[in-house]
Amino acid sequence: MAVNEFEIKKQICEIGKRIYDRNMVAANDGNISVKLNDNEFLCTPTGVSKGFMTPEYICKVDKEGNVIQANGNFKPSSEIKMHMRVYKCRPDVGSVVHAHPTFATAFAIAGIPLTEPIMPEAVIALGCVPIAEYGTPSTTEIPDAVEKYLPYYDAVLLENHGALSYSVDLLSAYHKMESLEFYAELLYKARQLGGPKALSHEQVLRLYEIRRQFGLPGKHPANLCAELGGKCGGGCHGCHGESAAGASDADVEKLVAEVTKKILAQMK
Repeated sequence: MAVNEFEIKKQICEIGKRIYDRNMVAANDGNISVKLNDNEFLCTPTGVSKGFMTPEYICKVDKEGNVIQANGNFKPSSEIKMHMRVYKCRPDVGSVVHAHPTFATAFAIAGIPLTEPIMPEAVIALGCVPIAEYGTPSTTEIPDAVEKYLPYYDAVLLENHGALSYSVDLLSAYHKMESLEFYAELLYKARQLGGPKALSHEQVLRLYEIRRQFGLPGKHPANLCAELGGKCGGGCHGCHGESAAGASDADVEKLVAEVTKKILAQMK
């Protein structure tokens, strides 16, 4: 069935308004993209408030971020490079959302990854959210920083910048962002009340099993723990209480090597 680009453009505008209305962006911040096929992507323009867009604002680019179609003076978001890196590394992703939700961004500014298992829904749907190292906006520094987290997570905090979420379609990618901000807000408030009571390792593993039974798409610590026989060496919910963002490059390389070894063994 052919993709109705106009309907997708309308949906991008609707999600943009939701993000703006929910205080996830200010002024002209944030950007959204949707994959049409392997070489065509729709994206929001630069210098435009996401709360006041109409379909003719939306641009079309190729996989390199080059303009295929844009109306008037509209130009693709300057951060399209970050979106393209996600699509390149994650063929399962159909949409990317970048925003500056206040609580999640506060954690990113404070350098605190969202790794505490405090709520079943967040553990199942979102998993851990690491912090990608700071990069200058509109350069390749941010895509380079984000890339190493893409195989393991469906949302990433951007140090001193904001948040990035991605999933199979636009609504799912937006829901990831909404869940991320809700999780961050609850964690922040729980800390004001003396600190959260985290779920136990056993409780987290049971939630991981529920996620696997649901067959939810995307990347998640549950997948990694399953590949490692329940022994996640990189650190995630219920393992070490910290994200792979806090692990050294050697730790990450060791983890990747172990996963690769197990996968190759299964292929023999």
